[in-house]
Amino acid sequence: MRKDLHEANRLSWNAATRAHNSHKGDQAQFFRNGGSTLFPEELALLGEVHGLKALHLQCNAGQDTLSIARLGADITGVDISDVAIDFATQLAADAGIPARFERADVFDYLAHAAESSVDLVFSSYGTLCWLSDLNAWAQGIARVLKPGGRFVFIEFHPYAMVFDQDWTMCYDYFNTAPLAESGVSDYVAESGDGLAVGEYQAGEQDFVNPHASHEFTWGVGQVTTALSQAGLCVARLDEYPYANGWKGFDGMQDSGGRRMVPPTGMPRIPLMYSIVAQR
Repeated sequence: MRKDLHEANRLSWNAATRAHNSHKGDQAQFFRNGGSTLFPEELALLGEVHGLKALHLQCNAGQDTLSIARLGADITGVDISDVAIDFATQLAADAGIPARFERADVFDYLAHAAESSVDLVFSSYGTLCWLSDLNAWAQGIARVLKPGGRFVFIEFHPYAMVFDQDWTMCYDYFNTAPLAESGVSDYVAESGDGLAVGEYQAGEQDFVNPHASHEFTWGVGQVTTALSQAGLCVARLDEYPYANGWKGFDGMQDSGGRRMVPPTGMPRIPLMYSIVAQR
């Protein structure tokens, strides 16, 4: 486990989170008006959550956590970024939505949380690449889930990550070394209204992250095997030819409902996948 790189990533996320939220307008008002940041895919995968005790891992600034809380779950969001957790805590108070947030490395949180304590663990979009130990992650999830509890996961597809921004094949799918990057980008600005909460705001311009970041590559087979070996039964694995909200590559277009697809004429490829697993 590379806790040194996790700490470097914490600093990078602190800087990026400020930029991200500068584009999202009055988020508290968005939630007070009944808004939700969950896409139809997450809602379908989650199903009925009213009354469930839930844990949202790598919750970022808490928007999805609050959206799940609005559905009636008793939920705690966990993230490594101080800035993200401070923002999420204040947003919950301003929006009047009950949810708890804790700042912690996900591995530390899972190691110290009570065993068999939650009905639901949720994680979504751009989370796996920050984890240096996939088996410890899967085992921690299995540990905190109650018997019969579910893990609901949706993520950008690792196959898409072999491409550079201009769709040039650049990275190995099978990569065992951490990738050093220039820092977490302002992907909210890059995606425009695809990832804005409410109306997109110009916010911070020309963001350059002063802190480098380090990413880890995990294939679909590695993820499903880690979950299975941790004692979870994978009930479904789905792939999607679009990316919700995220315009990660040149020329991506909104095919409807903020489902971003490659440029016209390019073959369809998997851009997201989801897993539902049960203890």
